Amino acid sequence: MQKRKLGKSGLEVSALGLGCMGMSFSYGPPADKHEMISLIRKAVERGVTFFDTAEVYGPFINEELVGEALAPFRKQVVIATKFGFKLDPNGGPKWVGLDSRPEHIKQVAEASLKRLRTDVIDLFYQHRVDPDVPIEDVAGAVKDLIRAGKVKHFGLSEAGAQTIRRAHAVQPVTAVQSEYSLWWRRPEAEVLPTLEELGIGLVPYSPLGKGFLTGKINENTKFDSTDFRNILPRFTPEARKTNQTMVDLLGRIAERKKAKPAQIALAWLLARKPWIVPIPGTTKLHRLDENIEAVKVELTSDDLREIEGASSKIKVQGARYPEQLDKMTGR
Repeated sequence: MQKRKLGKSGLEVSALGLGCMGMSFSYGPPADKHEMISLIRKAVERGVTFFDTAEVYGPFINEELVGEALAPFRKQVVIATKFGFKLDPNGGPKWVGLDSRPEHIKQVAEASLKRLRTDVIDLFYQHRVDPDVPIEDVAGAVKDLIRAGKVKHFGLSEAGAQTIRRAHAVQPVTAVQSEYSLWWRRPEAEVLPTLEELGIGLVPYSPLGKGFLTGKINENTKFDSTDFRNILPRFTPEARKTNQTMVDLLGRIAERKKAKPAQIALAWLLARKPWIVPIPGTTKLHRLDENIEAVKVELTSDDLREIEGASSKIKVQGARYPEQLDKMTGR
């Protein structure tokens, strides 16, 4: 597996990471814990060194899963987790708001360390920008945790350019995690130029469009009742039918390259910048292997021009999130 550095931070990780959220959360019922431990360990065997989780995934059970799975390999992997949600005080499965108060950040860090079975968090992201807490206070709290040896690197998720600059001035930001793929390119406008200027890495989540860009989902696909794609405007049957044109484009390139549509989508991201590290998620070993093979797919300048030209003519139908969730992206 090739390695990449997240910006100028010196944090080196595998060119593809593994997003672990879907093993416990969001995409239907949690998968079998022992099978997922096995899958995570097989990812390590295949050279993946970068694993992504968060306290809110479950909540808590995804961190516990990742901690148990990676305990035997702790020194050779990078674990990223996140803070910033206010969880149901009655122990329910839903978050009830945002909370990035410094004292809360420090409480989350202590709890995450225990669940992850580690003495240090490699990369600690603010999960969503909290409009009620100045980002300088957030960065300051993480700076304290870094000084205390409990965190190595600071990250932001779904933050806008202004927020990134303000945070970076207090505590250097190693990576920004944002949704980014061929069908969600908003980060290109302001976020990517800011990251390039400041020397910060980008970690695209949902690099396969929450599964859509694999070509395995169509207008007739039925999701489990607990699958959060049921509430996404982009995943209505009508939107899926219209958005099939993006998958068809990937399919055409894939056929020529003797690859799969998902591999083309990942190879496109890897070709964008050397400091971009996508974190596709899966619960299936054959998908893990397919994704890892994307690192070997080389897109020529002609391929990239073709993708750019064809995709620019495609208007993706449907918002990526319902309005109340879309508001939770930074400025």
